[in-house]
Amino acid sequence: MKTINNPKQSTWSTILKRPTQTVNDIETTVTQIFEDVKRNGDQAVAKYTQLFDGAELASNTVTTEEVEVASAKISTELKQAIQQAKSNIETFHKAQKTEKVSVQTTEGVNCWQEKRAIQKVGIYIPAGTAPLFSTVLMLAVPAQIAGCKEIILCSPPNKEGNIANEILYTAQLCGVTKIIKVGGIQAIAGLTFGTESMPKVYKIFGPGNQYVTVAKQLATKYGVAIDMPAGPSELLVAADNSSNPAYVASDLLSQAEHGIDSQVILLSDSLKLVQEVQNEIDKQIEALPRKDIAKKAMKNSKAIIMEDANDALDIINDYAPEHLILCTNDNDFFVNNIINAGSVFIGNYTPESAGDYASGTNHTLPTNGFSKAYSGVNLDSFTKAITFQKITKEGIKNIGNTIELMAEAEGLQAHKNAVTLRLNDLK
Repeated sequence: MKTINNPKQSTWSTILKRPTQTVNDIETTVTQIFEDVKRNGDQAVAKYTQLFDGAELASNTVTTEEVEVASAKISTELKQAIQQAKSNIETFHKAQKTEKVSVQTTEGVNCWQEKRAIQKVGIYIPAGTAPLFSTVLMLAVPAQIAGCKEIILCSPPNKEGNIANEILYTAQLCGVTKIIKVGGIQAIAGLTFGTESMPKVYKIFGPGNQYVTVAKQLATKYGVAIDMPAGPSELLVAADNSSNPAYVASDLLSQAEHGIDSQVILLSDSLKLVQEVQNEIDKQIEALPRKDIAKKAMKNSKAIIMEDANDALDIINDYAPEHLILCTNDNDFFVNNIINAGSVFIGNYTPESAGDYASGTNHTLPTNGFSKAYSGVNLDSFTKAITFQKITKEGIKNIGNTIELMAEAEGLQAHKNAVTLRLNDLK
């Protein structure tokens, strides 16, 4: 890790720049594939599946038999682990249900709001360097709780044309209605336009690489909503001498092993701790099966010394991390003042991987600073809030003149007339 001492605020944006390509670098490729899928449907999807994934498929739709065979190959222990994680995620997301909000704003004027599930959702499950079956839990569980009627799962096949057994088992466990063997840009394009085998959906969820992230953003131009721009994983750990250097190192490496474009930041007031963490990283990284990926990602890592807690807080809010771990003597100070973060993990015994898998919170979170404006996926992500109003004769009398005056001032005579006609009939 490169260590930086008390950097001036004017340099923060440079120091904390994400190691990602700009949208312009990859938007041309994304646009070309979108146009091809829009024109040629499954034919184009199959072409890119063969090109990018090396798989030639007779059908890209997963059958019931394939799911049954895959499920039989999962160990009992792993099934129990997945089921426990599912239970915790269900508990947390069910608690997010809200009742109908109803109020009388003026006598005779009743307004209320109710949530309705989005009927057709697409969930994207990455599987390029690791089959992220945990993301199936994070997306399909709240979709099912919300009441989504169609849950379409897309995940890239391997060269043999198969999706990981764990993804298929978890998908059927969580009520996914259709599983399609397609990944990358072509998956997002297929969910955007619909093809012979892929239903068009109303909203697309799920993380992915930079190409998937740009593809999701392009989908919004065609009237399809997305959860958020969720790209390469990132983590900021704020730690002082009260933290355990081995734990901090393991947390940093847990994100670094996601991909070479992941970014991890250590923020501390102690050079001694930074050096101890670096020593632990050097030891732990050699034992990782994905050490080559982690080493490349660690080249993008930074250790920042900030002696003043308020400056540390400011840099956290400026960076707006996807994941934030707090291991300090005064965690409450940061908890009470953090404005921008996707998900926060507090104390020495709260590893970020708990949120990735089984604590119950959702791990689909905004990256690249988008936590300044976006929330992570939650139950409301799968619903829309519809407002209703019902006005009685007394109610229209009470607010009618207000409406008339405002409509006339805006020059919208028909708006005024819609009220005037009713008021005249009530005289």
